[in-house]
Amino acid sequence: MRPARSFDPDRRPESLAPQHPDFSDDATFRATRRAEEAGSREPRESDDRKPSGFGGGASGERRSSFGRDERRNERPDRDRRDDRRSERPAGTDRPARRNDADAPRGAFGRDERRAPREERPRRAYDERPGRPDAPASAADSNQAGKRKRGEVTGEAPDYKNLRHYDEDKNRGNKRRREEEEDSAEGTTRLNRYIANAGVCSRRDADALIAAGEIKVNGEVVTEMGYQVQPSDTVQYGKTNLSREKQVYLLLNKPKDFLTTTDDPEGRRTVMELIKSASKERVFPVGRLDRNTTGLLLFTNDGEVAQKLSHPSHRNKKIYQVELDKPLTEEDLRQIAAGVELEDGKAEVDDVAVVAGNPHFVGVEIHIGRNRIVRRIFEHLGYDVVALDRVQYAGLTKKDLPRGKWRFLNEKEVIRLKYFM
Repeated sequence: MRPARSFDPDRRPESLAPQHPDFSDDATFRATRRAEEAGSREPRESDDRKPSGFGGGASGERRSSFGRDERRNERPDRDRRDDRRSERPAGTDRPARRNDADAPRGAFGRDERRAPREERPRRAYDERPGRPDAPASAADSNQAGKRKRGEVTGEAPDYKNLRHYDEDKNRGNKRRREEEEDSAEGTTRLNRYIANAGVCSRRDADALIAAGEIKVNGEVVTEMGYQVQPSDTVQYGKTNLSREKQVYLLLNKPKDFLTTTDDPEGRRTVMELIKSASKERVFPVGRLDRNTTGLLLFTNDGEVAQKLSHPSHRNKKIYQVELDKPLTEEDLRQIAAGVELEDGKAEVDDVAVVAGNPHFVGVEIHIGRNRIVRRIFEHLGYDVVALDRVQYAGLTKKDLPRGKWRFLNEKEVIRLKYFM
């Protein structure tokens, strides 16, 4: 038995002839390379020249992109159409077609011999019909913030929980309960009825009653304590009074607006800023000078207006005063003690310098005499540069920019009506 041999993959069998020349010698490699190049070169005949031009063909011969000879189509199509027209029989009634090849053409090949289209007459910009005026939106009014869900532009919110306080006389502060005990069951004092109708405050209603301008069931009533029955009809002039929807809104008054419902001289009033607030007529509670800015309350609730205006209720108001010169410590103590003016002593509840700057002073006061804050500082030799009411009856300017208004929420109304 023959012994097995080890396998060598690089070893070539000795019986096979070499397939390639031996290029181990550089001279042999170069000689072999030159011989191969010389054998591959063959002389080219002149007739074997390839045709020039795109698509092949002899020199000067026109060919299409697919190699077709275009010399057969040298005659224009227009000549062939003219030949066919000349061969048409003479007896035919059909008119000969007009050659439109030379007709003027537009930019897109349209025949421009057609009648031009009538152009629409141009109108000046100011002659164009405008769009109809859109209804005023909430953005056109001076209402602050966005309307809450369910609110309608031009309508005051409904304070539905107020009826619980009207039905239960034990709710509210002691003053309110004592006033309710004076009235009989199911009846209302005449001055209060007039105030609830939004005509005026109860004090002004007493003046109307005394002047004989109020009628009950067609008869003039001048008795101050007259009780109105639920079935009675109360008239002021030619208008029948009834309890209307009560509205309460707060305005951040800007400068140069008068606190009045009407000005005979035509100057701007605060009513212009709230004219789109509600359908009910409202009145300002108290007043602010023309150059005084800050919070101003409007309502048609005569009871609330009377309560906030009367000094006995001690309605708190806070003002920020800007002075032309720093306030001295001595004058600060004198203001806190009370300044004697020509119409009596002006008592303040509190006074302090704002943020350590003596040019700015905060004053808390409850008296409502005319221009009382300005008169206090003018009495001491100061000029008031700016006066701003920053708080009124617990209401603040939070989220209420200058010149904007908002409706009071239900909690604020309940506090003003029943807990002050």
